[in-house]
Amino acid sequence: MSWKHRGFLALGASAAIAAGLLTLPSPVANGQPLTSLDLSAGNRRAPVSGLYDWTKAGYRGGQNLPGSGDINSNQTCQITPEELSSQYNVKPNDTADDSTGLQAAIDAIRTSCSNSANYNKLSLITLPAGELVVTREIHVDADYLLIRGAGTTATKVVYRPDANTLYDALTPDKSDWDEDGMTYGQGKGGWLWPGRGLFRVQSRGVHSSYSGDYSSAPANRKDIFEGTVNVHWKSGVKLRAKAGDTGFSARTGDQVVHLASSGSITALTAGSFVNIRAANTQKFYQEQQALPTPWPLLNMHMRQQIFTIASVNTSQRTITLDKPLEFDVPVSSTSDGSPPIAGATYDSKAAPLVDPVVGVGFEDFTFTQDMPNLNKAEAVNNYGNMDPRAQMHGIVFKWAANSWVRGMKAEMTGSHPIVTEEAKNLQIVNNELDGSWNKGKGGNGYFRGSRVWDSLYAGNISRNLRHFTFQWSAAGNVVIGNDFDSDMNLHGGWERNNLFELNTARLSYGHRPGNCRANCGDEGGSGPDDSNWFPIWWGAGKKAVKWSGASGAKNVFFNNTMTKQTATNGPFNDYYPDKQRIYIFGWNGTGYKHLDVDGTPIADWAKNEQRDYTGGHGVDATKTDSAQSLFLKNVSRR
Repeated sequence: MSWKHRGFLALGASAAIAAGLLTLPSPVANGQPLTSLDLSAGNRRAPVSGLYDWTKAGYRGGQNLPGSGDINSNQTCQITPEELSSQYNVKPNDTADDSTGLQAAIDAIRTSCSNSANYNKLSLITLPAGELVVTREIHVDADYLLIRGAGTTATKVVYRPDANTLYDALTPDKSDWDEDGMTYGQGKGGWLWPGRGLFRVQSRGVHSSYSGDYSSAPANRKDIFEGTVNVHWKSGVKLRAKAGDTGFSARTGDQVVHLASSGSITALTAGSFVNIRAANTQKFYQEQQALPTPWPLLNMHMRQQIFTIASVNTSQRTITLDKPLEFDVPVSSTSDGSPPIAGATYDSKAAPLVDPVVGVGFEDFTFTQDMPNLNKAEAVNNYGNMDPRAQMHGIVFKWAANSWVRGMKAEMTGSHPIVTEEAKNLQIVNNELDGSWNKGKGGNGYFRGSRVWDSLYAGNISRNLRHFTFQWSAAGNVVIGNDFDSDMNLHGGWERNNLFELNTARLSYGHRPGNCRANCGDEGGSGPDDSNWFPIWWGAGKKAVKWSGASGAKNVFFNNTMTKQTATNGPFNDYYPDKQRIYIFGWNGTGYKHLDVDGTPIADWAKNEQRDYTGGHGVDATKTDSAQSLFLKNVSRR
């Protein structure tokens, strides 16, 4: 049935209240983010029966973000604005390039302080009031470091990427940067994924096998090799089948993973991080209703997650994880009985994070990407790439954990203002993100969580971006009390167990993929898209297989205020307005369920957004809850 026939999706507010479907207005009904939520562990609800346990989402598994008492009192580990000026030549408002000085200050902290620091003994770099200029990516790889400004109206970092930072290899149609075209030696640009940024929280460690290439690489290629100590094809250990279960190293709910009989496991130690990466298989793609498909399948690891290793049994060559697996782990892409993908067999891996970056925070300043030849107004509701060479992100977290972004402002970044790639237990709170120069083909201009786990996004304002997105196996995250003018997007790649609640999503008619004036394409980059973006986007297998695969199980929407305008100057219609009902996407009550219409799996979410998927068609709506939050006990403002 359509949404109008069912009624629960598109009732006007007054009709919904009369029908008993709406409770009293939520705290975000006025469209303001909830910036004063008590996110502390003591205010978190016990897990709701049948749902994921989100109590450990966020910084250090639910601990409070650092305060003044967590700063190292050693003055060597505190760099003041005066010291930035006198010792590092970082001076505001002089138009000079401050990149070298800022990097030197971070490097000094890493050398002198990081090894003796901890979460309650943080180093601090205080940026001055005024404008700083940066021309290349700043590597924030000093553990336990807070970079703090004098306030978002006082401190501003302006990014002006230089010739060695702008992408010099574009796709043949000049619409996107070319990851495969940026090569040097054994390396390629795809190793930089998700791309260059202003601040990069990631190890610069280079694997020994790439040291020669790194040494001889020109300035615009060296970063290809940085961080390669963590790449799975160098550090990862192959797996073997567990006893009595041919072809599988571990199953959903297991905590023990069985390692292959050969290969070094010295980097797998108790208390360290490991990414369990399950190879894609054709049977897995079939489960997602993605086959048959004209698109090439990916011989990669769609199902993955970072865990802490609880213990290692070196004689049995097993590792025990700190919590149960959320997916099956075949030994390889064919060990479950599937035929090879593209004629090749791909191995599952236990990949240690050899050099993770932890305990890094950003607070209280503004950053922007200066594009003097472009007009900011032209970027509004323009879902194309205005300058593909300059698709630079704001803050990148990769192979990082227990870090945060608080009280920041981003204005017109080159692409994503905040983006993750293999990160866990982040806390992104009370930030204002406004605009991107590139929001088109290749996946640009998102507020993006990719391969991110157990993280918390709360009290943020997002304006003039393409999507708020989870993708590529993102799981266990909480999105609460945010104010979006874009969709909450499950972009594909088996993201699962994420909670969206108490958010406002007010989407104008202008927020649609057809609004594009430069380097246009649909979500897959294959042609024009005349659909509309509604407050929720879900990755159907037939569509999302073009870049990853379908959205996974048990993504939950609860007590959000969502509206969509479907015509120019038209009304904003309510979307999923029943505030007490728990909508569990990709679930039939007992297991994964792809969304379908009358039993036929949808091939694309576009133009199917208003259908009713409850009653066994992929959205389990059988549960209600009388509270305002599934995550917090009390949501009143402090």
